[in-house]
Amino acid sequence: MTRREFLFGGAAWLRAAAPLGFSFTDVTAQAGIRFVHNSGAFGRKYLPETLGSGCAFLDYDNDGWQDILLVNGMDWPGHKRRRTTLRLYRNNRDGTFTDVTRQAGLDVEMYGMGVAAGDFNNDGFTDIFISCVGQSRLFQNTGKGTFVDVTRKAGLAGREGFSSSALWFDYDRDGYLDLFVCNYVKWSPELDVFCSMDGKNKSYCTPEAYRGATCWLFRNRGDGTFEDVTARSGIFDSSSKSLGVAMLDDDDNGWVDLFVANDTQPNKLYRNNGDGTFQDVAVRVGVAFSEDGKARAGMGVDVGDYDNSGLPSLVVTNFDNEMLGLYRGTRRGIYIDQAPRTNVGRITRRSLGFGCFFFDVDLDGFLDLLVVNGHIDEGIRALRRDVTYAQAPHLFLNRAKEGFQDVAPEVGGGFAQPKVGRGAAFGDFDRDGDLDVLITTNNGPAYLYRNDRHNANHGIRFQLVGTKSNRDAIGATVRIEYGGETSWRMVKSGSSYLSQSELPVTFGLGRRDRVDRVLIRWPSGRTEEYKNLRAGRTYVCTEGRGVRALDGF
Repeated sequence: MTRREFLFGGAAWLRAAAPLGFSFTDVTAQAGIRFVHNSGAFGRKYLPETLGSGCAFLDYDNDGWQDILLVNGMDWPGHKRRRTTLRLYRNNRDGTFTDVTRQAGLDVEMYGMGVAAGDFNNDGFTDIFISCVGQSRLFQNTGKGTFVDVTRKAGLAGREGFSSSALWFDYDRDGYLDLFVCNYVKWSPELDVFCSMDGKNKSYCTPEAYRGATCWLFRNRGDGTFEDVTARSGIFDSSSKSLGVAMLDDDDNGWVDLFVANDTQPNKLYRNNGDGTFQDVAVRVGVAFSEDGKARAGMGVDVGDYDNSGLPSLVVTNFDNEMLGLYRGTRRGIYIDQAPRTNVGRITRRSLGFGCFFFDVDLDGFLDLLVVNGHIDEGIRALRRDVTYAQAPHLFLNRAKEGFQDVAPEVGGGFAQPKVGRGAAFGDFDRDGDLDVLITTNNGPAYLYRNDRHNANHGIRFQLVGTKSNRDAIGATVRIEYGGETSWRMVKSGSSYLSQSELPVTFGLGRRDRVDRVLIRWPSGRTEEYKNLRAGRTYVCTEGRGVRALDGF
């Protein structure tokens, strides 16, 4: 056995069952989350019906508790059966939520796909961008519990497409959040292509039936408006078919880079040149293709340092028979896909993955990996007996040197029940210090799983507030040192699939009860250091003004 096989799960006996130390409880109903996604399907087999929609944890009312937003589709024009909109649920701080969609001004019909939440005008309140089939929407938070549609006022109207994932980031480091929007393909009901498995009956087309579409980059002018800098920045690429995007600092120079997952086209890694332009280095660093040189069906993406090496690694979900991509960063600046040589690849080969993210579910200090799965066509079982429409999710527990182990069947709460999974996000909605999970399904319900920890592991959380940097501090990195170990997180928008997790960052510390040193690198370039912080608390760090501890999480 090679050292690499040892480190990344080559030996099954090394992953002998150890106590999980946590379990999941399905609290969807008791929390008051009553949501069913509407794909609009009526028999015409329109392509967007296969893709589902996303979700987000966000604190829209600034009360320190994570609220929930669920994106929804709608019936197609001419085939109206019911009215469906997105849903915003306010956290009641007692384990339940209240649907405040109508009173918040978000009771608006649109064919929604993804969500990106961020304070684009630095007024202290989280704004919401909803990517759509057709015209995407920007909703500005008034700070009074309501939102106003400022799409036209912000200069984003008139750009219609088949938009998917999106994120906020400050690419030019001027203190204002800019907006990156993925687009899938050139599609509309008028451009719909007839595809068929048997030559008679219409089926859902693959993306090869349509031309690609460029992603968009909108620069925030700082006055409430945006300018389209897609071409000038070097992002323009009409061959892309983008579904997922994640932010990272690939070359560790303080300028945020972007990784974009493309469906049947090469993935992109846009390295920020620091002068308003980007360069695609995906081929050079080894993340454009599979290990055998093929472009896969990239859907969901995330970035994290799962081996505590100090380097970013990338995860990309793909189609069944393609396996998940798990690109581990190296000191040479290239990435090596660990999936083909580990149990991660073997387990995910039969899955069709969508949402995914790294998070420390058991607070042991190592990032674990959650992946939700589901096929695109409910008729797949008639064509292939080895593949189902609804599929079980994966929860890969990071056993450090012993590799990843899929513990989804063991966590309880019905989590392992097959679903037509799409979006996924994490957030500590009950403020007990561990991370809970939100999942959407295509044309089906959303699920909220509460993480119930049984071990004695400690955690520590950081909420960053920018002053010279953007107020959300998106793009900041937090690095901690404890007991000779080092770990880091980035404050980030986007990631997963059409979804966004909470902005505060959580570190697991295992049995250690304090952090020796914390180093924050703000998007402005400023660095700050704090020492000897106790575990079991959330620390609010304000750029240039110090840190204060909250009473508990």
